[in-house]
Amino acid sequence: MSFPLTAEQKQTAFWIAVWAAFALLLFMLGPVLTPFIAAAILAYALNPGVDRLDHLKIGRFDLPRPLAVTVVVLLFFTALTALALIVVPVLQKEIPLLRAQIPVFLHNANEVLGPRLRELGIRVRLDGTGIKNLVSQQLGAGDEIWATVLASARIGGTALLGWLAMLVLVPVLMFYLLLDWHPMLARIASAVPRRWIGRTMGMAEEVDTLLAQYLRGQLLVMLVLALYYSVALSVAGFDVALPVGIITGLLVFIPYLGFGFGLLLALVAAMLQFTGWSGVIAVAGIYGCGQLIEGFFLTPRLVGERIGLNPLAVIFALLAFGQLFGFAGVLLALPASAVLMVAFKHLRRHYLDSSFYNA
Repeated sequence: MSFPLTAEQKQTAFWIAVWAAFALLLFMLGPVLTPFIAAAILAYALNPGVDRLDHLKIGRFDLPRPLAVTVVVLLFFTALTALALIVVPVLQKEIPLLRAQIPVFLHNANEVLGPRLRELGIRVRLDGTGIKNLVSQQLGAGDEIWATVLASARIGGTALLGWLAMLVLVPVLMFYLLLDWHPMLARIASAVPRRWIGRTMGMAEEVDTLLAQYLRGQLLVMLVLALYYSVALSVAGFDVALPVGIITGLLVFIPYLGFGFGLLLALVAAMLQFTGWSGVIAVAGIYGCGQLIEGFFLTPRLVGERIGLNPLAVIFALLAFGQLFGFAGVLLALPASAVLMVAFKHLRRHYLDSSFYNA
């Protein structure tokens, strides 16, 4: 026996279907949305600064919002430029030295690993000549190798173009998002059904509070780790301790990538400055301890607890969102978890108040 749907139920079903289709479309357009997501995150982080300048009075005149947005965006990219000016001299200093040290490193590696490889039946010289011969043999193995190389080059070229396009798009999108931030939020609020507007705005305020706490906690993690790596590398005697430590700490907001880039710079510095394995061992100890401090103390305490997530939830969020949405998912993992946590808290409250639970 079927019951006819009322007009209101039909409208509800229709709009649920529309929003479900819209959500599916956004999921399918995930790679295209990456620059928009990055710009929205940056705009959200920078909007409080724009609001402060927007309400600033100079004499009798209010500072117009377009000018406030321009000032904040310029300050942000000035900070990024300063970070690049820290990185570039380190690379300029290390790359020529690395080029000169590579033959020595390969000779030492061949002396240590060569006999053990020959015991296993692997006859490969690890010096420059041996590696050149190995590469020549592999490249001459057939057309299949070349096809693989060309395919990889095409994929890499496409990815590079995508990153370049994102680097160009993100500042433009961020500028217009900041310019239209409050009217955009008002339009989103106006699209919410009126009977849900009060509850929705309350949830939005909770999410905003949690995300602000997340950003403050992440900033504390970055500052503490920048100080730790700089001091630890200085104590170990590294000439480039300050820039490498600052870079590693500031890039921690990009999980794994920031740590890996700082570790690579430190390993290169160790190979160039120290003889033997003492420098590499020092880097392994410093960065291993740094990773333990970040993973088991700083991030769970300063970030995870500020958004109400325990350490297991933090680790799961990083892995799950990375698996679902790739690199953008890793960036969004903890903030999105805060949003989902607020939604889950309200859903749980509704469930405990329902007749289904209490019957």
